[in-house]
Amino acid sequence: MRNLTVAQQMVDILRQAGVERIYGVVGDSLNSVVDAVRRTDGIEWVHVRNEEAGALAAAAEAQLTGKLAVCAGSCGPGNTHLIQGLYDAQRSGAPVLAIASHIPSHQIGTGFFQETHPERLFTECSDYCEMIGTPEQMPRVLRIALQRAVGNSAVSVLVIPGDVAHAQATHPTGTSDLVTERGRVVPPDTQLQALAQKLNEARKVMLFAGAGVRDAHAEVMALAEKTAAPVGHSLRGKEWIQFDNPYDVGMSGLLGYGACYDAMHDADLVVLLGTDFPYNDFLPQAKTVQIDHEVGHLGRRTVLDLGVHGDVRETLRAVLPLVEAKQDRSYLDRMLRKHAKSLETVVGAYTRNVERHIPIHPEYAASVLDELADNDAVFTVDTGMSNVWAARYLTPNGRRRVIGSFLHGTMANALPHAIGVQSAYPGRQVISMSGDGGLGMLMGELLTVKLHELPVKTIVFNNSSLGMVKLEMLVEGLPEYETDHGPVDYAAIARGAGIEAIRIERPEDVTEGLKRALAHDGPVLVDLVTDPNALSIPPHISAGQVKGFAFAAGRTVLDGGVGKMLDLARANLRNIPRP
Repeated sequence: MRNLTVAQQMVDILRQAGVERIYGVVGDSLNSVVDAVRRTDGIEWVHVRNEEAGALAAAAEAQLTGKLAVCAGSCGPGNTHLIQGLYDAQRSGAPVLAIASHIPSHQIGTGFFQETHPERLFTECSDYCEMIGTPEQMPRVLRIALQRAVGNSAVSVLVIPGDVAHAQATHPTGTSDLVTERGRVVPPDTQLQALAQKLNEARKVMLFAGAGVRDAHAEVMALAEKTAAPVGHSLRGKEWIQFDNPYDVGMSGLLGYGACYDAMHDADLVVLLGTDFPYNDFLPQAKTVQIDHEVGHLGRRTVLDLGVHGDVRETLRAVLPLVEAKQDRSYLDRMLRKHAKSLETVVGAYTRNVERHIPIHPEYAASVLDELADNDAVFTVDTGMSNVWAARYLTPNGRRRVIGSFLHGTMANALPHAIGVQSAYPGRQVISMSGDGGLGMLMGELLTVKLHELPVKTIVFNNSSLGMVKLEMLVEGLPEYETDHGPVDYAAIARGAGIEAIRIERPEDVTEGLKRALAHDGPVLVDLVTDPNALSIPPHISAGQVKGFAFAAGRTVLDGGVGKMLDLARANLRNIPRP
């Protein structure tokens, strides 16, 4: 006890909680914490170039492992850099602890150098945010923070002045286990009976799945079979429900494709399964049932005929015996045909002159990447057009993962996310689908990849443009402005950082170049020079938006998805069960 500092006590408790790394940038107010990490077996300091990247890396690690991940920022700017990544973590439901060091305690309130008020700064992007002002608060407050993060799948922030971290610990550290296994919410019988009645009375049922169906694939398929229901999904639900799904009608939302929107609006009853889908304009705002384990999510995106408070898997297991099998499958078959047709219509735009078209079709490159990647690869995708290509061309199989800033929508997330995933899974293939806009924003993290020799495969869709912003302007009928920037040779930059790099400018080189990159034993960057005019529109747009698109004459504008999803849609037409 005599030589135990508060910082060392903190690190010891993190090790008890299973934490193996802390992402951050060293700084004077963090020195005691960093030194404690140095002296403690089983935990390392992952030096990043920006604290924002550290928070994003922790968020990705937590999402992939389901375990607590930790990041840290020194006082003042180190703290404020954390905020972007912590917003992403909080909105994604990632259990993350952020250690926000503070100026010397006796200087707080004096306008001291680098003074901020971190206990106020982080309130909105965290579930728990408290300051340790005396050694006597340890280890109790830290354990509360850890349990809140793990228990609520949320961000906890622990603010600690540098002098307090360096002070001698007062209380013994002791031991205490975190409660990491959460109970399952089962709806009350009244809600189950009401749900069964709704399902039985409706002639045309449509299921819309979000990330809450993660462990309920079999149950959703069983309900779709009984109710002859087409199954659509949100972007976050795609990886959990689209594979082995003979009822798939695609995705709704701004990046959507297929017949999902039409199926939803033609249904007598839409059942939202574990989704907090934010784009209410895509929802019918009527004839809707929602099942969610978070009672606060019920009804906040759409008016409900019925809200059901329960875990999706447990709810469906309980209600399935009460559901009557529907004999009329005409609605399901019609939507499956419409889905296949909607994908067929864009094959021309995808394949026309693909081996001669320069710059490269980005959707072609994404489909080749999908074909070559490992069956358990983890893709991290940048916000923007990279998100579109991932949503439409990556094929889920139950083992692959796709991580992105799907709720916060921050740029530059892909590479930091990849750092977190690769740190946690050093032997797994991790592919960062980076836009050139996103990579340019946090390009310093290439140095992090090299420093730690993380075998991340960074695929840069380099169109010298902020493609999604350009698309938004076109939708609104505005002339594009300040969306393009000068061409950059990212392969040359990567080589300057000591990273293996490949630049691909011709479509005939895509397959071989990506094969080489994915086979390389170490970090590698692929600079794909892609067509800046390849844009994509959602499956449903208003008359005003169509008018805006009139200004996009001459551009390659895609209105759906292709690749393996078309094969799946065709197979579903052949394999759909008949009465």
